Amino acid sequence: MSQKTIKITGWTLTIILGLLFTMSAFMKLTQNETALAQASSFGIDTTTYQFIGVIEIISLILFIVPRTGILGTMLLVAYLGGAIVTHLQHQQSIAMAVTFQTLLWITAFIRFPELKQRIFQTKKVQQ
Repeated sequence: MSQKTIKITGWTLTIILGLLFTMSAFMKLTQNETALAQASSFGIDTTTYQFIGVIEIISLILFIVPRTGILGTMLLVAYLGGAIVTHLQHQQSIAMAVTFQTLLWITAFIRFPELKQRIFQTKKVQQ
């Protein structure tokens, strides 16, 4: 794949994730009835749920900005990890959160090759 194709793919996936996380945060910040009902079933009050939405938006902005992209990636990975645990704890499907998590990692590895290299780095055997 050419560098141009890789860059376009990375930014396309970033836009898709950006739209998904923006929609999720918007539902939390605007106190969407469906979202609040789910949060309530988890034992999360409306103030905490809005705060989670703010954290989601800040993490997303950090992810989108190239200079802070790796930090944003790590924050969104942690956020989705928490979502997965919360869903497991309440016997709900984790398919959506795992899908977002996988898409996030793929996007991060495409956009930030240094992250992929650092995580999958193999040690050279010294002779």
